[in-house]
Amino acid sequence: MKIALAGIGKIATDQHVPAIAGSPDWELAATISRSGSVEGVEAHHDIDAFLEARPDIDVVSLCMPPQPRFPYAEKCLRAKRHVMLEKPPGQTLAEVHALTALAQEMGVTLFATWHSRMARAVAAAKARLEGQEIRAARIIWKEDVRHWHPGQDWVFEPGGMGVFDPGINALSILTEILPRPVHLTSATLEVPENRDTPIAAELQFTGNVSAVFDWRQEGTQTWDIEVETGEGLLALREGGNRLVLGSGEEPAEFDLTGEYPSLYARMAELVRSGRSDVDLSPMVHVFDAFSLGRRVSTAPFDF
Repeated sequence: MKIALAGIGKIATDQHVPAIAGSPDWELAATISRSGSVEGVEAHHDIDAFLEARPDIDVVSLCMPPQPRFPYAEKCLRAKRHVMLEKPPGQTLAEVHALTALAQEMGVTLFATWHSRMARAVAAAKARLEGQEIRAARIIWKEDVRHWHPGQDWVFEPGGMGVFDPGINALSILTEILPRPVHLTSATLEVPENRDTPIAAELQFTGNVSAVFDWRQEGTQTWDIEVETGEGLLALREGGNRLVLGSGEEPAEFDLTGEYPSLYARMAELVRSGRSDVDLSPMVHVFDAFSLGRRVSTAPFDF
């Protein structure tokens, strides 16, 4: 199937383009971007011009930041193109609800992707926790924003989510593996004096579940989720790629093709079956944190 990529930035170049190139399901037939392109692929600078010029491309993957994404997605859906959304799927919940309703009206597929759910050990962890007594769970998700988003000020602008840009990856795993849902009860958000969104956060949920997010960690990065069950400790390390049970490690029963290739395989399955997949549970936790969170001013941050 032919697919177009809209928004040719770091995430598209690092993840989407290689995933499509290695897929048996997809041919990258065009790009839409004001500032980037892919060598050897037809390039467009305007979404309206693309939709008019290429009615033969039925699928569009939107890789731009969440702030400008809604009008692109709306135009694609109204043109009856299937749409794949990079995480987070929008800058507000209402936007994504509107897109979901529009996709249903137009009879096309909408896929709100959560790439961390495709990490190697997530499926095995979910299977292990099914039916288990969950006594506590904690997330420690600390990384260096200068490394992962160099000079990308949009992450600290309204709609960019700040530290919840990576934190939502952890929440996407948590909502996938826990056998019962939890909800937020309190939060503390550290916001730099010169920014609009948090650089760190601490969250408390029902069920003795907690999370610590920090975007200021240099050196070794930390992406851990630990779950205490009636049978002992289950831990997901390295962003969901390594499963540890007690003091031992267990290989994950998962296709080792990687996160983004798995997303594109899922998109192909959805398009062929005429279905959509829009799970907003990770995003709900983020916006609950913005609603309930106590804001604490911290030192200015600059790239």
